[in-house]
Amino acid sequence: MSRSTQTTDATARLDDEPEEEATVIQAIDRAAKVLELLQGARHLGITDLSLALGLPPSTVHGIVKSLREHGLVAKERGGQRYMLGPTLLRLSNVYLDTLDVRARAMRWTQELARRTNLPVRLGAPHFHEVLVIHHDLRPDDSQQMLETGVAIPAHASAMGKVLLAHDLGFQRTVFERPLRSLTGDTITDIARLTLELPAIAERGSASETDEAVLGESSIAAPVADASNDIVAAVAVVMPTSHAPASDAVLNALRETARNISRELGATSWPPRVAPADD
Repeated sequence: MSRSTQTTDATARLDDEPEEEATVIQAIDRAAKVLELLQGARHLGITDLSLALGLPPSTVHGIVKSLREHGLVAKERGGQRYMLGPTLLRLSNVYLDTLDVRARAMRWTQELARRTNLPVRLGAPHFHEVLVIHHDLRPDDSQQMLETGVAIPAHASAMGKVLLAHDLGFQRTVFERPLRSLTGDTITDIARLTLELPAIAERGSASETDEAVLGESSIAAPVADASNDIVAAVAVVMPTSHAPASDAVLNALRETARNISRELGATSWPPRVAPADD
């Protein structure tokens, strides 16, 4: 083979690389959208997924088949619908175990639940939502559901308001789309919510009443890391009939947030307001 032919072949391969890379990225994007559609314990068939994605059923079937081979999607026993697979549980547990803020917060959140006799959530920003990365149940014998892994719209939760007040980048992400109404008390006016944020940052706590779930209220405080930036929020949850929280509960919450922040290396609390990244 001549040198000119070798050069031509090498150039052709380089020209093909961007196209191949784009194809791989597109496949990953489509697979991620399938997983997103199946979240929340949803069971969907190929036709449902095809309509939601705007893709031919044959293409969706290929995506789902690949996801099943890796355990990311499972098929209903005796049915034709699909759901999230067990591999995601293993991956999510690995993710949680790597979170330093969760590891250092657990003993403090457990003590907060004991002191207040209320359930406690630890949440971190996740796109336009707050992901519950740890949940301590109310310390009694009542039937309760573990909420670790649950995502709550940031604008409708006390944890989300705290994160929005202290992180302008998260604020920009959440406010780039219309705010969804979950109840009649959800604040969906971005201008109104924005006006509340400076006061939240100043006092280091936020509250919500019936904004995400009717009959449920919460208060939250920020958790900072060694750079004195917010990395999470800790909240206590109570029936709306018991709201607003007593001074004792609020003080215990703020003390817990300070203790977790101190363990993470923070030198001041509440944290500073972090600017948005360019």
